[in-house]
Amino acid sequence: MAYSDTPVEPASLLGAHSHAEDLYRAGLAYATGTGAEINLIEAHKWFNLAAVRGHEDAKAQRQEMAEMLSSAEVKMALQAARDWMRLAH
Repeated sequence: MAYSDTPVEPASLLGAHSHAEDLYRAGLAYATGTGAEINLIEAHKWFNLAAVRGHEDAKAQRQEMAEMLSSAEVKMALQAARDWMRLAH
């Protein structure tokens, strides 16, 4: 799993203006507990959003998160990503 020690405030990333790198960093924050509590469902959501915007590393991280989650949890993460997209746009 990738690691980042740069604190991120994931809530500040809500918006259509968010760049793939910002979304990826939010995924890292939730995956590693840097600046946020570890939450693999949230990590998957943010990695998914970054991957949709073309971030290559996010695609691999999203897959890694999916392998750690149950199918129900992956569905929750995907729904959360869809909800974010609706709110951001």
